[in-house]
Amino acid sequence: MFRRRRPPHEELAASLYTRTAERARAAELYESCGIPDTLDGRFDALALHAALVIDRLRREADGEVLSQAFFDAMFRHLDLTLREIGVQDLGVGRRIKIMAEGFHGRALAYRAALGGEGAVPLAEVLRRNAYGGRPPADAETVARLEAHVRSEVDRLGRMSRNELLK
Repeated sequence: MFRRRRPPHEELAASLYTRTAERARAAELYESCGIPDTLDGRFDALALHAALVIDRLRREADGEVLSQAFFDAMFRHLDLTLREIGVQDLGVGRRIKIMAEGFHGRALAYRAALGGEGAVPLAEVLRRNAYGGRPPADAETVARLEAHVRSEVDRLGRMSRNELLK
């Protein structure tokens, strides 16, 4: 059986997505930063990290192509995951649409807060979007997540294109 070879940017994006998903599953996010270890919480952690990576990819000369390939890889994986956990075929498309809309809203909110463009501080944006609908009561937990996010932004910002995509 012959398989069509994927374009290089799709392979790079799929590899970067895999690494991003691994970072979104880091124990510290759930233990120290208070993200609930639930399906919703895991999606929120993934959405947060993916939004940061997409913003970084968009700074490359071919950033729009790379960021779209990354987004596509992420939602192919989410589609497969929904099917694996038993969501019926007819419900997958509807759920993916809801997830894509949720991701888009979160990404815009994170971008605005990190860029200082919004009236809402990053801590509040995180409280509203990164906790699977169950934000922690204490400010210290959210502050730890905010520090993690700012560290991720800094780490991604220092990475060269080759480091990012290898």
